[in-house]
Amino acid sequence: MQYSSKVMEHFNNPRNVGEIPDADGIGNVGNPVCGDIMRLYIKVKDGVIIDAKFKTFGCGAAIATSSMVTEMVKGKNIDEALKISNRAVAEALGGLPSVKMHCSVLAEEALRAAIDDYYKKLKKQK
Repeated sequence: MQYSSKVMEHFNNPRNVGEIPDADGIGNVGNPVCGDIMRLYIKVKDGVIIDAKFKTFGCGAAIATSSMVTEMVKGKNIDEALKISNRAVAEALGGLPSVKMHCSVLAEEALRAAIDDYYKKLKKQK
């Protein structure tokens, strides 16, 4: 399987690994077929995602897509973050083998789940 140099770079040196203890939103997703599991944390201030971290159990592509989505989402407002697609994540990594595109789907789903959780927590505060 051929990975781009950018995928290998994010796999070997993933950015934003870890947890945000007081996260405003947490997204948990998993793919039962391949066993990849992602947890994405976001910290939001004035509607802008100021921090994002992840914990991923999975293959190199799953780790690389998790790393890339946290890089892409920082500094974006919620509406901009919701426009990040799995294709955008894959393109930012220089492409993914077709059998690994599900990893970019997981990254998009984890981001959306974290934003959903953010909205739920926001509603409870009101």
